[in-house]
Amino acid sequence: MRAWLALAFTLMFGVSAIAADAEPPNRTVGPNGEDPTPYTDVVPTAAQIAKAKERKLKGVLLLHQTTDFTNALQSGVKDAFAKAGVTLAVVTDAEMDSNKQRTDIETSLALSPDILITLILDPVTGAVALRQAIDQGVKVALISNLPQGFAHGRDYAGIVTDDLFAMGSSVAEMMADRLDGRGKVALLYHDANYYVTNQRDQAVASVLKKKYPGIEIVVERGIANPADGETLAGAIMTQYPDVQAIYAPWDTIAEGVVAAARAIDRNDLMVFTMDIGANNGLDLAKGGNIAGIVADLPYALGEAVANVGILAALGERTPPFVVVPAIKIDKANLVEAWQESLNQRPPKEILTHPVFGVMES
Repeated sequence: MRAWLALAFTLMFGVSAIAADAEPPNRTVGPNGEDPTPYTDVVPTAAQIAKAKERKLKGVLLLHQTTDFTNALQSGVKDAFAKAGVTLAVVTDAEMDSNKQRTDIETSLALSPDILITLILDPVTGAVALRQAIDQGVKVALISNLPQGFAHGRDYAGIVTDDLFAMGSSVAEMMADRLDGRGKVALLYHDANYYVTNQRDQAVASVLKKKYPGIEIVVERGIANPADGETLAGAIMTQYPDVQAIYAPWDTIAEGVVAAARAIDRNDLMVFTMDIGANNGLDLAKGGNIAGIVADLPYALGEAVANVGILAALGERTPPFVVVPAIKIDKANLVEAWQESLNQRPPKEILTHPVFGVMES
């Protein structure tokens, strides 16, 4: 998931030391240990689409905030709904405010939706608000987070999120490739009790240790506040001047790591991170410190969560935990990967960079 999501959970629940070397599962699992179902397995058949069109279903999409990620997710939801003749009655933005999100949920129920899609910010207040929807027979499809006390099938149709282990494993593989299997690296990890970032970070460390014995992890350091990225990275490079690469849990932290490297002229330091963003994308294009990015596919996530809701509204069985894949991004595939991830072209400062030979249209 994205930086905003990890930060929201840090603010709400505080931090707890979860070291990146804790033993993770060797695959992504749901919040209750559920096995993952690939998003490609949750697609309505032609007959089900025809049935949905006959039913003239109505859906609501209650977003937690507006970003490039949620814009792509919204596009995926809209397209999946359109294929099945589902009317998207309203799209809201809770502005990362759990109280506003509760109001958005309650207000949307006046539209009598069949399907409600949301990413819950607060598991407690979100559960209370969604209970009203469930009591009205609305099918709830969730993004990433499980409301408190909710049971699959009874309270919600399914959760859709990223293939978290694959994201972490991909970062480890990119680091190893760039280091030719040997070198010294430092790992930052999200110091909060949140399974999304925990699984990603733990997978990076686990795969490096198990598959690449020639790579030495010189330090693993927790970070709770993204604004501390530059300070932590600077301290690591001072204490371990021979470190060759640093992993940052998401893009805004990586920006701080890049700033720290530039401050001491460490142009050779390689930075690897999750999630795609304009600043790091441009640095990657220019051949700067960003050496590799692993991104999720929010457009595909939007399609998948919409499909879960559609199938549930038709009375079909839906899996409790659905995952979408991740993609590795380097300079060579940056433009194409940006389009694949966010379902939009990169910013013009990337498109017009001479390395791509692409002119802004």
